[in-house]
Amino acid sequence: MGLNRTAKGIVLVPTLLLGGAFLAAAAWAQGPAESNRSLAITLGAILMGSGLLAQLLPEPPRESEETDPVPPGG
Repeated sequence: MGLNRTAKGIVLVPTLLLGGAFLAAAAWAQGPAESNRSLAITLGAILMGSGLLAQLLPEPPRESEETDPVPPGG
C-alpha cells in the first residue's frame, strides 16, 4: 500500500493543530510556564514542520485499471 493523498491529510491535520497549540502556549506563557517556552517552541516547530514535510513526499504513479490493451468484447 503506497502513500496517498488521504494519508497525507491524516498526518497534516493533527500535526498542524498540535504544533499550533504548542506555539500558542509558548506565546502566552506566563508565570511558572515561562521556563518551558523554548520547549514549546521547539515541539511546535517540529510538529508543524513534519506535517508540512509530509506533504512534500512524492506520490507513486497511479496504475492504469486497464492492463490488457485488447477490449474484453473484441
